[in-house]
Amino acid sequence: MDWMNYHHLLYFWMVAREGTIQRAAEKLHIGQPAISTQLRSLEESFGQKLFQKSGRNLQLTDTGKTVYRYADEIFSLGRELMDTLKGHPVVGKPVRFTVGVVDVMPKLMARRLLEPALQLSENLQLVCVEDSLEELLSELMLHNLDIVLSDVPVTAAVKVRAYNHLLGDSTIGLFAQKEIAKKYRKGFPASLNGAPFLLPRRTSAVRRAIDTWLEKADLHPRLRAEFDDTALMKAFGQTGEGIFPGAMALSDEMCRQHEVELIGELEGVREQFFAISAERKIKHPAVLAIASTARTGIFI
Repeated sequence: MDWMNYHHLLYFWMVAREGTIQRAAEKLHIGQPAISTQLRSLEESFGQKLFQKSGRNLQLTDTGKTVYRYADEIFSLGRELMDTLKGHPVVGKPVRFTVGVVDVMPKLMARRLLEPALQLSENLQLVCVEDSLEELLSELMLHNLDIVLSDVPVTAAVKVRAYNHLLGDSTIGLFAQKEIAKKYRKGFPASLNGAPFLLPRRTSAVRRAIDTWLEKADLHPRLRAEFDDTALMKAFGQTGEGIFPGAMALSDEMCRQHEVELIGELEGVREQFFAISAERKIKHPAVLAIASTARTGIFI
């Protein structure tokens, strides 16, 4: 049986949390050389690198991410054990629900989709991991994620065994700060020629659909900015920098939250949302709650 040195694992866990060996050394009150030596020993015992340099910080490799999740569970259990022995037992141990959210997915939609899971139980502990679809699918296959929320389905071109569960779809509208919306609402959609646009980058499915719609309508707006983060895009739209797209399923909430108004809907442009699982049939109660609420309360 192979044995693992838990002191080495503790030092790895602290470096992963703090981002640098220096900060980890300060937390642990030991010298940096000692931590570096023990990290090398841990990597040698695993036969794989756990960190890679990113500027002055250290980033976890794919193996490192897996080891970190296990280490986090191990040391969380250790804290619970000490609390129990001191007469402070943990009541209602949290149940972790780990969700991957594709980085181009609208954050407001992700929040709305995940709300039913949090309402299931106070003991449910939601963990959100944001990354590209490819990276999240890799984590799903390693069983590090319970589910992935995405704006595109898994296709046969992706060599993973994963299953798409359509949560719903929504038409797309264009929104803007009040004065801008008033200006471009008149004569819509012809008014969009030369209009200042804020759009997701072309890696987004909805961006590709909007580009196709504009081309078919022979409309040529002025692209002011592109964004990976749709929340940042909407923040710029709120300050009057331009017109941005959003799901009509969340129109009322988006208008309230960002203090914007609807200009008009893009006929035929729809955005889909999927839960992607490693199993054909959804069994996790939190995922079942998400799917049920999406189909009856969001996409209706």
